[in-house]
Amino acid sequence: MSPPAYEPLVAPARPRRQLWRTVLGLCLIGGVYFLWMVLTGVAIWLVQGLDGFEQSLQRISTGADPWSLILLLSTFLGGWLGVWIAVHLLHRRGLRSLLGRAPKVLRDFTLGVGAMILVGGGLTLAAAPLLPPLEMTSDPGRWLIFLPLALLGILIQTGAEELVFRGYLQSQLAARFGAPVVYLLVPSLLFGFAHFNAATLGDTVWYVFAATALFGLIASDLTQRSGALGLAWGLHFANNVIAILIVSVMGGLGGLALLRAPGGALAESVLRPILLADMVLMVIVWAVCRLWIRRR
Repeated sequence: MSPPAYEPLVAPARPRRQLWRTVLGLCLIGGVYFLWMVLTGVAIWLVQGLDGFEQSLQRISTGADPWSLILLLSTFLGGWLGVWIAVHLLHRRGLRSLLGRAPKVLRDFTLGVGAMILVGGGLTLAAAPLLPPLEMTSDPGRWLIFLPLALLGILIQTGAEELVFRGYLQSQLAARFGAPVVYLLVPSLLFGFAHFNAATLGDTVWYVFAATALFGLIASDLTQRSGALGLAWGLHFANNVIAILIVSVMGGLGGLALLRAPGGALAESVLRPILLADMVLMVIVWAVCRLWIRRR
């Protein structure tokens, strides 16, 4: 049984809570997202022509430079569009029913950003001396120029992922099954597998999966406890700002990072303890947010 605070997000899903609708909805969201990416590729081809088209796509897929990173983040608009189409066609729901009341979403989003920056950022700074030397971007002025667009892009990207996993899938499963073990774990595991890339991550892939799935579980729990998507979205947004725009150590999406690992990525032997420490950090942030929810 879901907590009473979660009822405003679950109730709109009950009239059309059939499992086939949810599965079809996920397929529709994925199809619209893929189509949006294809249209983005076509637009790039029309602007640049065939010469260098494949190289441009490769740079965009890794966010290798500022414009490539921003274009990659912009593709998540397809996720927003896909969710909007799915909930209207299959569930007769509005997009707002996945988010919660606007004032609560904004308040909780601000709390999530603050908790991640104060707790997560503070602990990261405390652990900085334990990290190998990092390289600062050669052009801080360019970083500042692109920062507003990059922040908007991360807002779109994290919002799309939260809408799909914590907004749409979690509320539909909660309406269909009502068992927390189902509606918390299934979206979290799928969220982890969505970031599974053995070809790029190598031996750290399962560490990344564990860290991502744990974040998904934390975000799912905070969504059901707060009754809105804002807290999970704020944590997700701040986490990605730190990982993409402040310190990039994984070797991907580093086109606008203020600090980078030499050579693009830290060694796997160094990354593994960092990922384990990141999981501990997220549990601490989760505990702070749960305490705030309990006392408000």
